[in-house]
Amino acid sequence: MNFVDLHTHSTASDGTLAPEEVVARASHLGLRAIALTDHDTTEGIARAKSAATPLSLELIPGMELSCIYQGTEIHILGFFADETDKELKEGLDRFCQVRKRRNDYMLARFQEDGFDITIEDLTRQNPNTVITRAHFARVLTEKGYVPSPAKAFEKYLWYGSPYCARKETVTPEQVMDLMNRCHVWPCLAHPMQYHLGYEEVETLAARLKEMGLRGLEVYHSSHVKPQSAKLQVIAKKLGLLPSGGSDFHGDNKPDIELGTGRGGLRVAYQLLEDIKEDYKKAAR
Repeated sequence: MNFVDLHTHSTASDGTLAPEEVVARASHLGLRAIALTDHDTTEGIARAKSAATPLSLELIPGMELSCIYQGTEIHILGFFADETDKELKEGLDRFCQVRKRRNDYMLARFQEDGFDITIEDLTRQNPNTVITRAHFARVLTEKGYVPSPAKAFEKYLWYGSPYCARKETVTPEQVMDLMNRCHVWPCLAHPMQYHLGYEEVETLAARLKEMGLRGLEVYHSSHVKPQSAKLQVIAKKLGLLPSGGSDFHGDNKPDIELGTGRGGLRVAYQLLEDIKEDYKKAAR
């Protein structure tokens, strides 16, 4: 099967499958390639690479970085990351410290109000996990404070709530500068999740292209076909390459499967070939 999934998460951030398990599942499902794109970290890449080596599965080392654009949190995927690059590691560590300070605040607020939540609950004994709001949602659900992760976000984890202050600002300029300096191929993730109109998405993508953006995630589990068609037009107009992925998180998003999303997603290997060719061109 000549299909790929260029947006996946493991226990290195807020997925529920270990990097090796993500690789094994992708191979079992017949995917030709996946990108591991955990939040603000490349910690799972070496393990995923080792697991993929004996399999007929191509592993694209990646990441997903968060930043704030005009008051809205946006995410930028990065492909072909070198997890051994010292400069990249140091940059990601700086971004993780911003996330850690927010998480420490959230945990303290929950504990002050009598919630039985510990750091061990959030990390599940994996201290290298990059904690996100999804970890809090899982624990709140497991401990019976809410009936579902979705309800946890609705009741406690919305930005600006008493339990969820916005992170300190990381700017698109900082994210793009790090990716450019470390030769990572940048792609704007799931643009329709930012609740912007198409003109605003185009303006955002054009602004990021000035900073070095190369791709636009046209195909995503949250996009319906008319949206993907419109995003394809925007990508072509701006000279950006289309990308696509499920945004797989395992049990944290149980309705999203690797490679197929919520059932209708199919990302052709040709997209990855075009991206690889563009990456080589940009590196020259």
